[in-house]
Amino acid sequence: MKKINIKIGGVLIATFMLIAVSALAQNVPEVQKQSNTDSVVNVAFGTIATKDLLGGVSVINVSELLKKNYSTNSLDNLLSFVGGYTGNANLWGQGALILVDGVPRPAVDVRPVEIESITVLKAASAVVLYGSNASKGVILITTKRGSVKPLTIDVRANTGLFFPKSYPKYLNAADYMTFYNEASRNDGIAERYTAAVIDSTRSGLNPYKYPDIDFFNADYIKKAYNRSDVTTEISGGNELARYYTNLGLTSNNSIMNYGDQKNNKDFGFNVRGNVDMNVSKWLSASADAIVNMSDNYTGRGDFWGSSSTLRPNLFSSLIPISMLDTANNIPNRTTVENSNNVIDGKYLLGGLSTNQTNAFADMLAAGYIKRKSRTFLYNVGANADLGSLLKGLSFKAAYSMDYRSFYSEAYQVGYATYEPKWSRINGQDVITSLTKYGTDGNTTNESIGQTTYSQTNSFRSQFNYNNTFAGDHHVTAAFLGWWYLTQNSSDPNNGTNGNSGGSDYHPIRNTNLGLQAGYNYRQKYYVDFSGALVHSAKLPENNQNALSPTVTLGWRISDEGFFKNAISFVDNLKITGSYASLKQDLDITGTRPNSTIPTDYYLYAGTYGQDGNLGGFYTWRDGVAGGFTTMSGRGSNPYLTFIQRKEVRAGLEASFFKNLITLDVNYFSQNIKGLLTRGATLFPSYFTGSGDFRPYLNYNNDKRSGVDFTANVNNQIGQLKYSLGVSGMLYSSKAVQRDEVFQDAYQYRAGKALDASFGYISEGLFQSQAEINSHATQTFGGTVRPGDIKYKDVNNDRIIDNRDQVDLGHNGFAAAPFTYGVNLTLKWKNLTLFALGSGQNGAIGYKNSSYFWARSDSKYSEVVLNRWTDATKNTATYPRLTTTAGNNNYQNSTFWMYKTNRFNLTRVQFTYDFNENIFKNSFVHGLCLYVLGDNLLVVSKERKLMETNIGSAPQYRFYNLGVKAAF
Repeated sequence: MKKINIKIGGVLIATFMLIAVSALAQNVPEVQKQSNTDSVVNVAFGTIATKDLLGGVSVINVSELLKKNYSTNSLDNLLSFVGGYTGNANLWGQGALILVDGVPRPAVDVRPVEIESITVLKAASAVVLYGSNASKGVILITTKRGSVKPLTIDVRANTGLFFPKSYPKYLNAADYMTFYNEASRNDGIAERYTAAVIDSTRSGLNPYKYPDIDFFNADYIKKAYNRSDVTTEISGGNELARYYTNLGLTSNNSIMNYGDQKNNKDFGFNVRGNVDMNVSKWLSASADAIVNMSDNYTGRGDFWGSSSTLRPNLFSSLIPISMLDTANNIPNRTTVENSNNVIDGKYLLGGLSTNQTNAFADMLAAGYIKRKSRTFLYNVGANADLGSLLKGLSFKAAYSMDYRSFYSEAYQVGYATYEPKWSRINGQDVITSLTKYGTDGNTTNESIGQTTYSQTNSFRSQFNYNNTFAGDHHVTAAFLGWWYLTQNSSDPNNGTNGNSGGSDYHPIRNTNLGLQAGYNYRQKYYVDFSGALVHSAKLPENNQNALSPTVTLGWRISDEGFFKNAISFVDNLKITGSYASLKQDLDITGTRPNSTIPTDYYLYAGTYGQDGNLGGFYTWRDGVAGGFTTMSGRGSNPYLTFIQRKEVRAGLEASFFKNLITLDVNYFSQNIKGLLTRGATLFPSYFTGSGDFRPYLNYNNDKRSGVDFTANVNNQIGQLKYSLGVSGMLYSSKAVQRDEVFQDAYQYRAGKALDASFGYISEGLFQSQAEINSHATQTFGGTVRPGDIKYKDVNNDRIIDNRDQVDLGHNGFAAAPFTYGVNLTLKWKNLTLFALGSGQNGAIGYKNSSYFWARSDSKYSEVVLNRWTDATKNTATYPRLTTTAGNNNYQNSTFWMYKTNRFNLTRVQFTYDFNENIFKNSFVHGLCLYVLGDNLLVVSKERKLMETNIGSAPQYRFYNLGVKAAF
């Protein structure tokens, strides 16, 4: 705690220093506004004029977008603006590296109100300078900084409500018991529940004796919960110093309305401050200090998890004291008097011998967890203009240090639950005795639970050259070095949360040199070479360095005389192409010998041992005595090397009819070569058995290809201004080479999509025992009966087993075959309507959650209403009910398969900007009000499924009211 307090103090001091510098800057006269003749965008280790981008790069001006699009997530709805982005930081089918101000940082470290722009670097030629860890793409978030202008204060406040979209629909207790009896009859066993019990439950006269648990009612959850935030931005400066400060507060409660979870809440505090200073005519410097603090309070109890598993008739979570026979039963009276948990003075906690603790009792009596997260980020940098030595030469360097800590303070106390014995006395239901499970604890102590730490250090330096010769020949060059290292550690916490403490022996690191050289003639002909010398400690000593080269060409054909004269409606047409061969070690991952524990290092080295994982016990000749012997766990491979991303890309950038229409299109083809395998089919069988001599090899190859696009239309009709943007991607992938062996050719993964989903082909439901007898034997366990799913015998061997699984389609785990997004802006006078949408097509999923797969005595959802029976055999859409595990029916197959095609209306916002003349003689310089709705609608054949979460908190619609004022 002392260390954390010191950090907080340091950040506050740094922030006050930044504010002090800003005040000093305001006292210097002759404030002038900076201007740029050509807009520039942030790219790898620098900026470039928008006109000179060479493809595979998309840019979003977040600060402008916020004027009509309030959001709280830094990567919010990028799919609606950027072709090739499919959510979850995924670019062209692979997970991208996120950089905030050039430093690897989580996107949650920064809020949209702090962001100036987001640059999405998709092409290999655009990310190569960042080295190995950026080989799958980069999302570069650039935060706001001060500019030359008078002191400006912007204040933004928001408050809104989250409304659950939907909850799962389960059968009530009486219906559950009725259907379970049917399942028992189907299995040829006795019914579990009597008609009297079912009728008494359905009547609802005594819900404590005949419980009917409904998780999704007002006793446990609210109709909505609130989120609010307020942000203040202070910025300004002059030619000597520019400053920016952002302070934010965020708070929200939760949907829960029961026990200690009624107090669930989150609170966040953010401070960001930076200053840019001109130290001299040739030297400038910058400093940033950021602190993010968040606190979470959560009452104990897995309410949402239990909602999908706890049967409605199992037990009553509360035992009414008023129904205890305390007059004639002294033990009952003593139980009440000695209990630490008499709820509202009326109830004891209910339970069973098989459910001695439960979510409801946890929420009422088990305690809470307080989680605290602290993040401290520091950046310093310097830029030197070396034009006095060589025109166009400059040098810059930057260092950053990030410190993160997370810890939890836990209060946990044991409790007793009770199982009642009911009797009928004088015509009344009375509890005559209680069986006690567990004991009531009594403690006032909090304990430290999970504690984790993370520290990232980053350093970069570079020489840049930028010059134009004879007004036409523009030359750029850069030579740079970049390094960062992240070390993670944790403290022991007495075995709770499975955390044993300690540090990662190997940190996350990236080390590389970069070289860029570019030339363009009149911004018409372009050539660029960019490359990186990468280093990896994961590889053998002789293979730890590699070169990643890229070459890019560009031609603005619209500037050619023959084109201008012939096609006048084209304002701009540029074609680009690039080739790249990136080397990366991100996918050099494996497991420890004879273990599932992941590891990234020393996979090239052979291992031996005689511990429990590797050793083998052998007896001596006498057949009695013996001992452990050393055995091989993995063979060595001194030639293990980098994985390559070889990419060919072609792009087109165009605008038409005086920028009425703009278009950006990229075709890409990536070959990923040298992915690791253990050689299951590449070595003789005797390499395994007594020990394992197989090494890791660079053998598997993948391919990804596709076309991404972004198109925009901007126009005005009278006083109505409108813009429409459409973005998307057509995507395909293939496992080119695999170390695999199957008996049937159709099961080989090589040649199929990386996201190929294998399953069985359903031929409907068996209608009779005769049909079962004549069909191939299904080997999933249990007795196959009429009403069970019938599967196709693909290989005609008269046995249904895993050899009958076939490729059923794309599961879209990285990207669906087609993804798209749209954004619409309508502005009439001072009123703006803004809307966002996104969607996907071509992928499949399976209805395989517990909501659909009702195993054994688990809960029944409404889907079982149309189950197979003799009476419904011609219309049934669900297999027969069973009290068994149902393994025959619960397999991924076309029976449960559905298309994940969907369109999401993700946001609609109305913004009204007040006329500035209203505030002409006041300290207010601008005011706007806005209302918005988020996550509004899913358009899909499977909308109900897609909007319903099983075993977790629901999806929400969010409605927000906000105001922004400038002073």
